[in-house]
Amino acid sequence: MEADLAAQADAHEVRLTAMFGRRQATPAEQNPVVALDEHRPEPKPAAAPAASAAAGGNDRLDELFEQFRSFVISTVDPATAGNVSRKELSRRIAEIVTEALERESLEVDPLEQRELISRLVEAVLEEVRAAGGNGGKPSGQDTVKASASNVATAKRNVQPILMERIDATAAAKLPSDELRSQIGEIVAEILLEQKTQLNQVEQRDLVSMLVNDMTGLGPLEPVLADDAVTDIMVNGPHQVYVERGGKLELTDVSFRDDAHVMNICTRIVSRIGRRVDESSPLVDARLEDGSRVNIIIPPLALDGPSISIRKFSKKDITLDIMARQNNISEAMATVLRIASRAKLNILISGGTGSGKTTLLNAMSQMIDQGERIVTIEDAAELQLQQPHVVRLETRPANLEGSGEITMRDLVKNSLRMRPDRIILGEVRGSEAVDMLQAMNTGHEGSLGTIHANRPREALTRLENMVGMAGINLPARAVRTQIASALDMILQVSRMRDGQRRITSITEVVGMEGDVVTTQELFKYQFEGEDADGKLKGQFVSSGLRPAFAEKAAYFGLDRALLEAM
Repeated sequence: MEADLAAQADAHEVRLTAMFGRRQATPAEQNPVVALDEHRPEPKPAAAPAASAAAGGNDRLDELFEQFRSFVISTVDPATAGNVSRKELSRRIAEIVTEALERESLEVDPLEQRELISRLVEAVLEEVRAAGGNGGKPSGQDTVKASASNVATAKRNVQPILMERIDATAAAKLPSDELRSQIGEIVAEILLEQKTQLNQVEQRDLVSMLVNDMTGLGPLEPVLADDAVTDIMVNGPHQVYVERGGKLELTDVSFRDDAHVMNICTRIVSRIGRRVDESSPLVDARLEDGSRVNIIIPPLALDGPSISIRKFSKKDITLDIMARQNNISEAMATVLRIASRAKLNILISGGTGSGKTTLLNAMSQMIDQGERIVTIEDAAELQLQQPHVVRLETRPANLEGSGEITMRDLVKNSLRMRPDRIILGEVRGSEAVDMLQAMNTGHEGSLGTIHANRPREALTRLENMVGMAGINLPARAVRTQIASALDMILQVSRMRDGQRRITSITEVVGMEGDVVTTQELFKYQFEGEDADGKLKGQFVSSGLRPAFAEKAAYFGLDRALLEAM
């Protein structure tokens, strides 16, 4: 900063010489005020201080300010002025004004001169604000951006030299703390050699970025560490969105290029024994903490590799917490606890990102600790707390196109594993047939999720999935099987205010003719929105007697059920 001001001082000397004249000038031009504004009439000589104050000192001050203003603003660079303190800026402008007055032998009252300097400081700060600064006090955002730019520049220079000096394979095997320590020492040496100056915080950030690139997920590590972020969406190397509070935000996270994104993609999938390349351009995977990942790359993704991460929640979401967050009502929470305890077969329906898996996890916490649970998922992400859980995960085909293990294969196999409950992460294909058969053959209390916008649509989708299995059954037979297998459908939605709510609890009652009959126990009734944009509404009970009351009575929970209704 001092160097910038020194450079400006040198430039200022040149400007004074050019503007105040080292040539033969007219008497009018010898007055610096006239030189600054050629269109004004020649002013009278400066009066003595007392006379000035008595004879319209404010007018003279206004005149001096107007004539010095453009000269000072053109002399002091707004970019530099925005990054120094007000005190330093005032000192610099005072030097400019004093020098100009002395060179031209102008006498100005000290009070007037101080006021003039104050007004000129404000004029310069206005220019700074107009240019995007903040009045001589760099904002936290500006400081962070400048620091990030310094670190990014240093990283580009340091990283190639660092990779030459270390064994990346051996480094990846070191414990995190030891690796950071060793990398920090080498980075400090390189910065010293390159005469690059970074403060302690910037140097620490540089080491973190280098370690993340070597062993972590590079630029994504900071957003992964942010507990407020629930989803991360990478759309090519230069566009990364996150979801906070149910709303999407564009971040300043970026990758170097497509190759950098591909390197991160490969690192994610290789950890779980999968691959992503032109022959397998899309893949479902998971991170070490359980976060779900979907990757799709060119030629299918036209603008570069795309990564979608549904973050693993570090907080255990229970039905009680959901009730406190107004995702459900207390009465609904009670009914869902009883439904899970009473071993109802439950299907959770909702759109993408509506909270189906979160609700499934919350429901699973009501399962008895002594039961054997088998979970089946494309990418394991369920967080069951019970001690007796067997987790199964599908497998894609190998390079030769063989070896694929589908959801249906795993559902069939799970029936031979003596499960008390089967939990499907998502029902979306022919495995629906085997799930319904399992529910109809003594495996009560099974849970699953499905993509649908309403409970009735969920039943229709389930019927269509049975047809995908290639089994030629009459529509009535399929619906009869669905009606006898399913007990309840929970509809969950992410609403436009970002809040996730269970909008319907619907029982599957039976069949009437060729139609599956249902009854709605609870629904969310929308009433409007408040001044903050949050939706207002209430969870309304239908007051109907649940069809599973007899099952609840078998477990001694019928009274609590009827009270909740």
